[in-house]
Amino acid sequence: MPRPGFVLEVDRSTPPILTWHGEGFRLERLPAERSRVIYAPEPVAALDDPDQAVQDALLHPLGDSPPLPDLLRPGMRLTIAFDDISLPLPPMQKPDNRQRVIEAVLEMAAAAGVDDVVLICALALHRRMTEAELRHAVGDRVYDSFAPHGLLLQHDAEDPDGLVHLGQTDKGEDVEINKRAAESDLIVYVNINLVAMDGGHKSVATGLASYRSLRHHHNVKTMRHSRSFMDQEHSELHSSNWRMGRLIAAAGVKVFQIETTLNNDTFPKQMAFLQKREWEWSGRDRATYLATSKSLSRTPPKLARSIFQSIKAPHAMTGVYAGEVEAVHAATTAAVYEQQLVSVEGQTDVAIFGLPHVCPYNVNSIMNPILVMCMGLGYLFNLYRGKPIVRQGGVAILSHPTPWAFHPVHHPSYIDFFEEVLSETTDPIEIEKTYEERFATDEWYRHLYRTSHAYHGVHPFYMWYWGAHALEHLGDVIIVGGDPAAVRRLGFSPATTLTDALEMASDTVGRHPTISHFHCPPIMLADVS
Repeated sequence: MPRPGFVLEVDRSTPPILTWHGEGFRLERLPAERSRVIYAPEPVAALDDPDQAVQDALLHPLGDSPPLPDLLRPGMRLTIAFDDISLPLPPMQKPDNRQRVIEAVLEMAAAAGVDDVVLICALALHRRMTEAELRHAVGDRVYDSFAPHGLLLQHDAEDPDGLVHLGQTDKGEDVEINKRAAESDLIVYVNINLVAMDGGHKSVATGLASYRSLRHHHNVKTMRHSRSFMDQEHSELHSSNWRMGRLIAAAGVKVFQIETTLNNDTFPKQMAFLQKREWEWSGRDRATYLATSKSLSRTPPKLARSIFQSIKAPHAMTGVYAGEVEAVHAATTAAVYEQQLVSVEGQTDVAIFGLPHVCPYNVNSIMNPILVMCMGLGYLFNLYRGKPIVRQGGVAILSHPTPWAFHPVHHPSYIDFFEEVLSETTDPIEIEKTYEERFATDEWYRHLYRTSHAYHGVHPFYMWYWGAHALEHLGDVIIVGGDPAAVRRLGFSPATTLTDALEMASDTVGRHPTISHFHCPPIMLADVS
């Protein structure tokens, strides 16, 4: 049995704690007697034979779904949709879960005589994947069999001829999804469930949707009413997707859902010290840390980004579930919780989040300031169930270089959002009301999204909204080691060191605050009582 998550109460004998800082990390000593460190559970056991597990799942589905072979027949239209590059993080070593599952589905389809098969990467409003990225996800055999014939597609949320409107939910939410998928006899959706928010009705209702649909839940009101995106019972994002998914089913669109779970084995062996608790570091671990830190201190930022983006995680498949969407997602969520939940007692005045080099939206790219905000306040802040680890009116301290730097191909609208919008206001409500429509409908952004590798024009707005709950909850946000000008443009306070940040936090929460250090990655979910 792997060890569960652990909350360490810091005393005077506690060693310095590793804190991520973008393409690097630091050792930080926390104040004794009033600090705690939240550690992830160790990786759960991988499946002994993942390929056989996939076969078993397809033949013995959950819910009221027949086995996959019973749903396949000659002459039918089959669409296989799959998650894009935004997960897992970091990208996993080959073979990717998507490759394993897609190959198994295609073998069954071939055996049933199905010859109208199209694969669609479910991009939503994310950037198009490159050939190398697609090959990594689906494997060379699948890529070479489908891509040259125009049968490996990437969802286009702005294609007027490629979308179909299925109606509105009882809350007036438009449901508009990919036309090929909607008009197929069967959609097989292939998920990688990195966190509890992934999968379920969100797969089709978000991944294959248009801006017309997504705007109904990717907005400030929904984000503020999602008390953790990872806690389905308190997530309005979840509720909206479920309403849409049920309408999709009622419209006659058949979905066979396949969801896979991973353990949190995040780093290759040469970086294993990053997953250990500091007091358990061996002499070799300490030497590796020192050598790595010294080397990174002399490495230009662009090269450091390239090195870290090349990391492939040894994530291993821990489960695969197939069949009816809601039954599958219930089983998947339980498996995710088994790997990630850490029991945490009570909230603290200050939370410290060390931000790593990668988030869902900068794979093979740059963590620009807007993504720093989203990663810290949208993702890490929301990795809880029950209550946030930091109290209402408390302070979040983020550690990241926060460069005033953007990937010009991937994030063109981010540049303008940062320069034009945040220079005027950081208030999510005002941003949504005044600027969103212009960016969402801009023809140049739309062209880049459809023909290049750019995120949709509205995407930086969604990243800002993603942190709206945290912005409303917190009394202050401080970024350690960031470009001061970039940090101030975000509306946050820059600090040179963690000691400085804690001193600054006392202006908001008082002297001698209680502190929680969220030791992530690996990914975990704080179950706060």
